[in-house]
Amino acid sequence: MKNARQVPAVTSLPQSPQDEADHRVRRYVLTMTIRIVCFALMVLVQPYGWYTWVFGISAAVLPYIAVVFANAGSDSTEATAESPLQELEAPGPVPIEPEATTPPVFTIHEGPKDR
Repeated sequence: MKNARQVPAVTSLPQSPQDEADHRVRRYVLTMTIRIVCFALMVLVQPYGWYTWVFGISAAVLPYIAVVFANAGSDSTEATAESPLQELEAPGPVPIEPEATTPPVFTIHEGPKDR
C-alpha cells in the first residue's frame, strides 16, 4: 500500500507572478514617493542644518534602493509547493476474454465456367 498523502492546501502554493509583480511595483512607488518627500523637505525646511544633509542623502540613495528592491523577487517568502496530483489506487486492467462464438466463415469455390 502506498503512503497516504495529504491533499495540498492552496496556501502552500507560491505567489502568482502577477501578484508578485504588483507587489514589487507598489514597493517601488512607495520608495520613490518617500524620495520625493525627502527632496521637498531638503529644499523647503529652513533654516538649513544637519537634517538638510540627511534629506539630501536620502533623496540621492533611495532610487538605488527602490530599483534593487523592485528587481528582487520574493525569495525570502519562498514556500514549498506540493504536487497537486493525488495518488489514487487504480483498479487493475480487465482481462480480455476471447469471444465464445466464432464468427461465420464464407468460403468461395472457383471452378471452370460452363458454356
